[in-house]
Order: sequence, then structure tokens, then C-alpha cells
Amino acid sequence: NIQISTLPKPAGSVSVNIFSRSIADKIDQQMTHRNAARSVTAMAAMLAHEVKNPLGGIRGAAQLLAGELANPNLQEYTDIIISEVDRLRTLVDRMLGPKERLESEPTNIHEVTEHVRHLIEAEAKGGLSIERDYDPSLPNFLADAGQLTQAVLNLVRNAWQACGDGGSITLKTRVYRQFTVGGNRHKLVCALHISDNGPGVPDDLLPKLFLPMVTGNAKGTGLGLSIAQRIANQHGGLIQVQSVPGDTCFTLLLPMEP
Repeated sequence: NIQISTLPKPAGSVSVNIFSRSIADKIDQQMTHRNAARSVTAMAAMLAHEVKNPLGGIRGAAQLLAGELANPNLQEYTDIIISEVDRLRTLVDRMLGPKERLESEPTNIHEVTEHVRHLIEAEAKGGLSIERDYDPSLPNFLADAGQLTQAVLNLVRNAWQACGDGGSITLKTRVYRQFTVGGNRHKLVCALHISDNGPGVPDDLLPKLFLPMVTGNAKGTGLGLSIAQRIANQHGGLIQVQSVPGDTCFTLLLPMEP
């Protein structure tokens, strides 16, 4: 692709920018992922309005009904109603995703990944191998550590679900220089690669993987990846994925400029 534009000085001069199509294709893919994350916001707002208010009414009615029942054994049914309402409210809250305002502070990405690694290894109870390949030269950068922890946790948990017990996950960090993220050029970009040796993502699922409610896991909600993508977008970054059987890699890209 060639982009030509005139320059004010010196008179008659022009600027010619030549981009490899491979770079343009990557930018198109990045914008697709970013637009998918934006759909989470719209969907969450709709669900919050249409679902949470009726659920509150149902829960209140069930509590009143429980107080009027003479037979204590019948309260089992009202308890079921209340517990299911609470479960649905939790699901809606998860779809609302992270809060809009970031609480940014100097953050070390390796502190985030190590915290997540300890959490997942404790849950796996020795049934999962997590390898680390860190670049110690990565500087601290401004980010919301709590939000990033949630995003990385979602990605690592997704990798664990894909490869299962006995599987292997690799956490790798690198620095990209003069790298384009979402159409914007950045001097320094933190790249966190999360790879697993699972069966891979089906080709028909890859283009819509970050859309809410899309999942290849029968027990999943399809929210983890879309929320992780939204968190990355809030930090000016994004998440990319490449997958073949036996090697699936999610890459979290985060600009490191102030």
C-alpha cells in the first residue's frame, strides 16, 4: 500500500509512505479484535438494564414468599429461586466487565504473571506445567495492575481449559520496538505470549473468538476472552491469537509510553 500526501514546506514537496500488505492485514485484524471488544460494552449495558432490575424484583418476591410459608420444607424451593437469581446477577456483572476508570500506577508485568501463575498452579494441584521465558529488561509502565491481573488470569485459565490436566502452558515476555498496535505506532510495546499445547482453536471460531458468548468450551460462558480484550483496549493495547493443533498462542500487547 502506498500513501502520498502533500507537505506545507518546502513548497511542492510530498510525503510517500509505503506499507507492506502483511502489516496492513495485521492492522485490519487488530481493528476487528478491538471492535469485538467494544461490542461487549454495548451488550453489557443492554443486559444491565433489561435483566438486573427484574431479577431484583424476583429475588425480593421469593424472600417475602419464604416468610409466609408455613411448611419449612417448602422453603427449599424459594431458596432455589434466590440462588438462581444470584447466579444470574453474577453472570450479568461479569458481562459488565471491568470498570471504565483505570487506576494506573507503575506496574511490573512479571509481578502480574507470577501472581496469576501461583493462582493457577494452586488450582491445578500439580496437574499442569507452566514454563516461564521472561525478558528481565522490560521496564515498569503505567497500568492498572488489578485489571491486568484479571485479563492475564482469563487468558491463562482459557489456556488451561484448552490443554487440560497434564497439559503445558508457556508464559513469555518480550519488548517490541517501533510497533503498531491498533493503527497507532508506539516506541515500546510489552508483548506477553501465553501458549498452550492443546488441540487448537477451530478455524471457523478464530474470527469471532473475542465476541461475547462465543466459546469452544461446553462449560464456558464465552465472557473471559471478551473481557480480557476489553481490558487490553482500555490500556491502549489488544490481544491477538494464532492457533494450530498443539500450539495456540494468545499475545497481549501493551504500549509502554507514559
